[in-house]
Amino acid sequence: MNENAPGNNQMKSPTVQKDLTRACIAEVTNVILNDIKDNIFSLMVDECRDISIKEQMRVVLRYVNKHECVIERFLAIVHVSDTSTISLKKTIDELFAKHKLSLSKLRGQGYDGASNMRGEYNGLKTLILKENSFARYVHCFAHQLQLVVVAVAKSNRIVSDFFQCVTMIVNIIGASCKRKDKFRKLEHNRLVECLEKGDIISGKGKHQEISLKRPGDTRWGSHYMTIIRLMSTWTSALQVLENVYDDGTNDDNNGITISLIDKMESYEFVFVIHLMKSLLGITNELSLTLQQKDQNIVLAVSLFKIMKVLDTMVQEMNNRFSESSTEVLTCIACLDPKDSFSQFDIGKLLLLAELYPEDFSLTNRVILEDQLETYIQNVRGEFSMIEDLGSLAKKMLALVLPVATASVEKVFSAMKIIKIDLRNRIGDEWMNDSLI
Repeated sequence: MNENAPGNNQMKSPTVQKDLTRACIAEVTNVILNDIKDNIFSLMVDECRDISIKEQMRVVLRYVNKHECVIERFLAIVHVSDTSTISLKKTIDELFAKHKLSLSKLRGQGYDGASNMRGEYNGLKTLILKENSFARYVHCFAHQLQLVVVAVAKSNRIVSDFFQCVTMIVNIIGASCKRKDKFRKLEHNRLVECLEKGDIISGKGKHQEISLKRPGDTRWGSHYMTIIRLMSTWTSALQVLENVYDDGTNDDNNGITISLIDKMESYEFVFVIHLMKSLLGITNELSLTLQQKDQNIVLAVSLFKIMKVLDTMVQEMNNRFSESSTEVLTCIACLDPKDSFSQFDIGKLLLLAELYPEDFSLTNRVILEDQLETYIQNVRGEFSMIEDLGSLAKKMLALVLPVATASVEKVFSAMKIIKIDLRNRIGDEWMNDSLI
């Protein structure tokens, strides 16, 4: 196609590429804004440093499209000179003005819980609430759940000691390439032996190479995955520790290694790892549920209630998931159509309307109780085949309040692909356009 074009007219220059990308992102952004139109939406924000040590703030919008489905869309990533409350608020105001978004249509704000984002007096949350009192703040539930897991693990001596031992096991096995290679070889041989015996079956995507994962206080679900991986590679991990002890020349390291071997072979350690697998399995299901864009709120609330019956976590769950922060979800959960709307509660729905006086006038709220009486009689017949709130939402209701900031977190995973060590001087606008 370019055979007869001059050498300097191939349409491949960086300038042309950027112009084409800019045209594409303009269309993509217009589609998102036209999808929102003049409807209500929620804002999800987070910040982090990129590879060139520049503070970047990413913005995701959550709204309901014309098909009445919950949608979360990445809007922009913006460089901020600092992460002070004033700076973040100014950046959001400029972004809203650029895309002609009205702050009055904001109904929710979701952040990861950092103090500069949610401070009662000077946080971003408070500044936005001063301009729009209906933009309710929701501390990311998945983040709170991780804080619960960490707090409980640290408060119980046996559990705390257990995770300290697990961390040391992971660190020792991953301390050198030689140990990692030995661990991989042992796992490979074990899998081959199991396949030959017929204990496991082969297939696409099965038995891929895995490594031990260190538990992290800020990584959702990391404690659970650490336990799962250690249990699945137990014999290989133990063998590597024994090899380290046999080959060791440092008395201090030898003492630590033999202590970890004794721990892994003890009844208490094995009991705790199975106990924590069961307990964290529940929190992991809740964490995954909370991270779904169009999550089933009824399932999330149900799992949340299950978590609250675990005595060791009751206090911490109540502290993190206060009544005020979950009342909206509790009200919405009563719309669960299962068992012919058995959870239907007019009182809770009236409370939900009171939480949003901007959307429900005083007159509407007065007549709402009578309307709900009629409504429940009608829907029990018309929607008898619907089994969950997600299906009901597609026909009559959708939720714009953010529950977790998973979509915002994933933006930085994409950013690390675009802005790397070899492209660490990429401009802010070019990076934003590439991400969109």
